[in-house]
Amino acid sequence: MRGIMALAAFLTAGAATAGEVTVAPREIEDLKAVVATVEPVRQLVARARIGGTIARMKVKEGDVVAAGAEIATVADQKLVLQRQALGQRIRSQQAARDQAKTDFDRVQELQRRGVSAQAQLDQARTNLDIAERTLAALQADQKVIEQQTAEGAVLAPAAGRVLTAPASEGRVVMPGETIATMAEDQFILRLSLPERHAQFMRAGDTVRIAARGRGADAAETLRDGRVRLVYPEIQGGRVVADVEVDGLGNYFVGERTRVYVPTGKRSAIVVPADAVYRRAGANFVRLKGGAEIVVQPGEAQADGVEILSGLKAGDVVTRP
Repeated sequence: MRGIMALAAFLTAGAATAGEVTVAPREIEDLKAVVATVEPVRQLVARARIGGTIARMKVKEGDVVAAGAEIATVADQKLVLQRQALGQRIRSQQAARDQAKTDFDRVQELQRRGVSAQAQLDQARTNLDIAERTLAALQADQKVIEQQTAEGAVLAPAAGRVLTAPASEGRVVMPGETIATMAEDQFILRLSLPERHAQFMRAGDTVRIAARGRGADAAETLRDGRVRLVYPEIQGGRVVADVEVDGLGNYFVGERTRVYVPTGKRSAIVVPADAVYRRAGANFVRLKGGAEIVVQPGEAQADGVEILSGLKAGDVVTRP
């Protein structure tokens, strides 16, 4: 019996010791709240390659398109007429080439029999060569017309989302005119920070990002992002950085969200979150010995909560 009581006393003392935390300052990252804007990595422009009239407009604002997808079709009636006229010239030249080939074969046979002179054979060969080369030139012109007609299809330069589509069916456009602007299918958060924070920003650093449409009043609403690029130029006293984070595909371009970035380190006191309790509108912690101390909590940390005032180094806090 006496051994059992000793064992129970030992376990009770161990539990009490495990519930005590000695306060000691430590360094934590000082986070600054800034507003970041959702931006595409690159903004693309789909332009008309030929002049003409928009025959079909296949996209509208907000549509998601694949790389190479047809956005619109530009038709030029002059190309249709040129292609028809060139087709007639090709058929006429084919007939002339066939006649020249027949004449050459006839003169060649006569020359073989010794009836025709060599000069007549040379003239027939020259006529055939001219006819074939003229036909080849016309066929090359036809390919040019076909290529120009094919360039009437306005294609998406990459996969992404259509931001603006200022063109409409029936509108006359010139070569190089914008048909649609697109955001590439990869979004980032763009930060603009005061230049005094530039020394703390490095590519590869981790930042904390609040949930969409909310602040970061609770640790569970935050998620991590990674600094992708810090631009080497300061404009207007501000440094710009891009942050990569998953799940931005359903955000609006230009939408703003809160981001917490590290701006150095500072000394702070952190205690377990369950050691702080609230009563009568005030926050308390219980010290070893039973005394209750009013404290002022600060930011939530990964392993507890920061205490701004009320505790000092060496205090022993008990946990419930």
